[in-house]
Amino acid sequence: MRYLHTMVRITDVDESLKFYCDVLGLREMRRMDSEKGRFTLIFLAAPADRQRAAAETAPLLELTYNWDPEPYPGGRNFGHLAFEVDDVYMICQHILDSGVTLNRPPREGHMAFIRSPDNISIELLQKGEALEPREPWVSMGNTGEW
Repeated sequence: MRYLHTMVRITDVDESLKFYCDVLGLREMRRMDSEKGRFTLIFLAAPADRQRAAAETAPLLELTYNWDPEPYPGGRNFGHLAFEVDDVYMICQHILDSGVTLNRPPREGHMAFIRSPDNISIELLQKGEALEPREPWVSMGNTGEW
């Protein structure tokens, strides 16, 4: 058995691609439109997974856009996506600079949470050992739910 992808339903393709690609740095690997099923599938890969994703079509994040609008309250009880990052402080600063709310800052230098435009919780985990705690992260409170 091997992991292939996680599917997340989205309501706005442009807003979601801006978030996942421009803010988080994922890259679109392939896209499929289904006229019969009335949906679009967009497969994204994290920077460190791009080569493997191109060769093995995994691991990927699948964004599913249904052409007929419908609400997805609470991400249909979806837990969260998790990404390992080289520097949790650097990515969190980039996220804040991009205008995205940091729901749970990396106070201990290890873990942070944000939410996508469709309210999907995303965990950012420091690669290896936690970084030394430092400001402004140590004093920063939570915002909203994560």
